Amino acid sequence: MVCIRSATMEDLLAMQRCNLLCLPENYQLKYYFYHILSWPQLLFVAEECNGKIVGYVLAKMEEEAAETHGHITSLAVARTHRKLGVATKLMEAAHRAMEEVFGSVYASLHVRVMNKGAFHLYTQTLGYQIHDREPHYYADGEDAYDMRKYLKPSSALAAANGTSGKAKQEDGKQAGGGTAQQKKVDGARPKSGDKSRKAKVDYDEVD
Repeated sequence: MVCIRSATMEDLLAMQRCNLLCLPENYQLKYYFYHILSWPQLLFVAEECNGKIVGYVLAKMEEEAAETHGHITSLAVARTHRKLGVATKLMEAAHRAMEEVFGSVYASLHVRVMNKGAFHLYTQTLGYQIHDREPHYYADGEDAYDMRKYLKPSSALAAANGTSGKAKQEDGKQAGGGTAQQKKVDGARPKSGDKSRKAKVDYDEVD
């Protein structure tokens, strides 16, 4: 049996080991310390009854953005415990904490465009939607989807109405003979090699 609980300082080494075994995007131990010291409510682990850590979610708040929102830095589950709903439970715990503790409007994450398993988990199971596509986001040159999930129904409705209004405006320009151009605005891209800012998710589980 696996339980989901808040992570503690004593869990950080086990979380890092899980990360190294499961994901190509790895972090130094000090980055885990940075997260737990800054946002201790947003780190969760999946633990077996014998105390073994078999998964984790590492999240943070983006408080300098236009809208205060949470960001999933990293999600991993041991291969022996995949397809059991563990990833979903970890993500749901992080979402709840983002909303209840920090009043987060939405949660965001990045995922590799070719990572079909993760994409299915985020869209079909967890309700994320593509917000943007960032070319050459990863060190090996692969693009990333910038994905978002609105945590408050009212915010999701407002976002949908805003998108609808923009689409109607663009359609009006086209009908009038103008050229409709679509430009998505997002936060500044992290500098190459800046681990503290270039947070991303590369997770290959179909939950």
